[in-house]
Amino acid sequence: MVSGITMLDSEKELRHEKHYKYVVSHDVAYWARSFHQDLERACSGHYRKRCWGIGFGLNFRVVALGPNFRKLSVEHIVSAYNSTNSRLILLDYDGTMMPPDRVDKSPSPEVISVLNSLCNDPKNVVFIISGRGKDSLGKWFSQCEKLGLSAEHGYFTRWTENSKWESCELAVDMDWKTIALPVMEHYTEATDGSSIEQKKVLLFWHHQEADPDFGLWQAKELLDHLESVLANDPVVVKSGQQIVEVKPQGVSKGVVVKNLLETMKNTGKPADFVLCIGDDRSDEDMFEAISSSITSRSLPDTTEVFICTVGQKPSMAKYYLDDTFEVIKMLQGLSAVSAQQSSSKSGLA
Repeated sequence: MVSGITMLDSEKELRHEKHYKYVVSHDVAYWARSFHQDLERACSGHYRKRCWGIGFGLNFRVVALGPNFRKLSVEHIVSAYNSTNSRLILLDYDGTMMPPDRVDKSPSPEVISVLNSLCNDPKNVVFIISGRGKDSLGKWFSQCEKLGLSAEHGYFTRWTENSKWESCELAVDMDWKTIALPVMEHYTEATDGSSIEQKKVLLFWHHQEADPDFGLWQAKELLDHLESVLANDPVVVKSGQQIVEVKPQGVSKGVVVKNLLETMKNTGKPADFVLCIGDDRSDEDMFEAISSSITSRSLPDTTEVFICTVGQKPSMAKYYLDDTFEVIKMLQGLSAVSAQQSSSKSGLA
């Protein structure tokens, strides 16, 4: 106000002329046209999408899904699986192989059986890629000798039960934990049923045992809080399936996928069949890595690719399966093909 009062008359005239021209040329009609154009631009891609109502009551929501997003046909993938010879199968664990509401998180005998069946096929490379720690995964899947494991979103990887764990070559600075951990502890004290899980390089805040609505609210608050206090640290803060996670930049499931595809290519057996299944945001990194490999032609043009998410939701995946039961059922269909091919070879021998 003081600046306006003490301003020179010549400057007042210049400012008035400038603002007057803007007001005269930007009337209500101009604003309405601009708003309509911006709205059409923002919604231009929505015309090609299908809208679905999902959930009931307070959990009801409308999601827009791409026109090519469809349920994975078991017959389709079995046919592709049967005609290929160098297959890469990538599976998330929690929410994909394991129901999210199950208290005992160790794999069921059914899961162990189908994984062993797939791993015993010499045409297959099978990996579980999870945010879980390497000790937990190593213990749970000790019966799967040929199964590859990638823990903590790819920071640790091993190809078989008999091989050593390898860590990624990133120089990871963990000083951020001294900032993030007290914040998570504060939210844990304020949210009954929540808990903190510490890994070598990851930090998780779980709220699956908390009140659903309050837990979700607190998760959003925690996400904003962590993004604010860690803005200058080399980390990524994400929300997932009833979790909030913090991890170093450069550690992601997508990096693991690229390394696996590159390794298969370098050994003279590039993948001609890729199946990738996940259920939350961390798995989108895997989906993106595979999609970029297709775009950059790192994968052969003839490669059969099946990127699948669990549940109907916006995703980079082209396919979906409704739940973990359907995932296991589909994998059993693939393992049946492997068993049949093995029997045929034995008969010929």
